Amino acid sequence: MLRYRTLWLGIGWGLVFLVNYLTLSPAPPDFYLKFEYADKIKHFIAYFCLMFWFAQLYKNIKVRIAYVIFFISMGVFLEVLQGFGGVRFFEYYDMLANAVGVVMAWLLTKGRLNNILFSFEKNIIQRAQQ
Repeated sequence: MLRYRTLWLGIGWGLVFLVNYLTLSPAPPDFYLKFEYADKIKHFIAYFCLMFWFAQLYKNIKVRIAYVIFFISMGVFLEVLQGFGGVRFFEYYDMLANAVGVVMAWLLTKGRLNNILFSFEKNIIQRAQQ
């Protein structure tokens, strides 16, 4: 069980807010990736990070699947909103990159990578006690 669960949840929902803001912002930061499909990589990374983070907080398979559905739906919804804004563009491949990021994170956290946050917290507590 995570000792600082409230903190980790707060960071997670802060990341969700950040992805929403960056998705709907008329002028998001550039991040200096200048090659073909760099935008899709950014989408993949953002949604991978969201799912990976929340998969660290919830071990129950039903809850994790609910987050998979939530994040994929969020990616679709935000992409539709971008299409209505007139400044950014609606793209099916962005939705696909979002969904692939979510699914990849979910699959990776089913194995050895499902306790990274717990291990990190445990190491911090041990060092603080020394």
